[in-house]
Amino acid sequence: MTDPQIAVFMLGIFICIILLGFPICFTLMALGVGFGYYAYYDPARMHTIFDNRIFDLLVNQTYSVMSNDVLTAVPLFLFMGYIVERANIVSRLFSTLQIAARRVPGSMAVAALVTCALFATATGIVGAVVTLMGLLAFPAMLKARYDASFASGVICAGGTLGILIPPSIMLIVYAATSGVSIVQLYAGAMLPGLLLAGLYILYVVGRAWLNPKVAPPLRKEDMEEISTGRLLLMLATSFAPLAVLILSVLGAILFGLATPSEAAAVGALGGLILAVVYRALTWDRLRESVYLTVRTSAMVCWLFVGSWTFASVFSYLGGEQLIGDFVRGLDISPLAFLIMAQIIIFLLGWPLEWSEIIIIFVPIFLPLLPHFGIDPLFFGILIALNLQTSFLTPPMAMSAYYLKGIAPPEVQLVQIFRGCMPFLFMVVISMAILYLFPGIAFWLPALVYGH
Repeated sequence: MTDPQIAVFMLGIFICIILLGFPICFTLMALGVGFGYYAYYDPARMHTIFDNRIFDLLVNQTYSVMSNDVLTAVPLFLFMGYIVERANIVSRLFSTLQIAARRVPGSMAVAALVTCALFATATGIVGAVVTLMGLLAFPAMLKARYDASFASGVICAGGTLGILIPPSIMLIVYAATSGVSIVQLYAGAMLPGLLLAGLYILYVVGRAWLNPKVAPPLRKEDMEEISTGRLLLMLATSFAPLAVLILSVLGAILFGLATPSEAAAVGALGGLILAVVYRALTWDRLRESVYLTVRTSAMVCWLFVGSWTFASVFSYLGGEQLIGDFVRGLDISPLAFLIMAQIIIFLLGWPLEWSEIIIIFVPIFLPLLPHFGIDPLFFGILIALNLQTSFLTPPMAMSAYYLKGIAPPEVQLVQIFRGCMPFLFMVVISMAILYLFPGIAFWLPALVYGH
């Protein structure tokens, strides 16, 4: 076998092993070191079995990850999200939005989607949003006689918005992988994220209006009459604090007042202050938030170490060149390449989490972007849109499994899958709109940064 063939063989072994359920980061490191030992083997330098450059590469990659300024923002944003999740802010927000939208068709679903969008923006952690909203909003919708599939789709789709709408952890990881400015990525993802959330709300309102059986309007006896002044006070004490925190963090980043890491630090402090104000900060909650932050951050960092080691060996053996030559030899248009890449990423989303796709497989496509004249910023936003589907598509729809874990026993998994399907179409429509009107992604970066 030639070196490029060995590289492709290494990639195939990796896919087979992770499908068996082995830990991905350690699988990447093991394969990287194993095949790297062969790739960098030099008999002239071999005095002991450790006299191989692959070990130097592993150490250097670990140091590079630990000193990466972009990745510093990850634990800070995670900590902000975990603190907000445990501060009982979301329950107040959902109750207030439900009252404010009570005369809108599908008012509970609309309130759940808006709450999901705000909460997902604050956390960026899909499992946390789906689980908490599944405990909070899902039983309320079922009690209000909402169709179980319809309510399930709302929670699952709304919970995934956090990987698209800034400050998204996924975009930080893509920025570290691709070298694209995280600030410009945040600016570029803002309008597509709002577009997708708007399409979700439009679908919910439209379907509730056309078929009131799936989302019955509130009965008059269930509609508490609240004065405008009291409603404004409720919004000021539930919606405004979280919105101000998120907008302050994003505004500081987008307008160059602070780096993402500095803004994330301020956001984490703001989350602590909100928890204190709402009298929800306890030692157990703080300790749990720190533990979850460390655990998730460690997972992301070790994924980077493993994937960069694996990718370095893969490229050194000629695998990246082999794939690049194959794709360029197809003589396809930029649009065809984009569609092909997005289909591959869509399929990878079935067995893999978004982090593995971004860190391991996206770098294979990045060197091909200049050949097709595709901006990596645009490509990254398309991927962020596409990865919404990885959480919603059976049989590996993680959002559905998160919800099933806390849903009442009578709600079947197939009902949850069925409820996710219409929202998948909304994702496809949003991607088509972005294809046709790429200015949606480029307008804000061009306005602020001249991108």
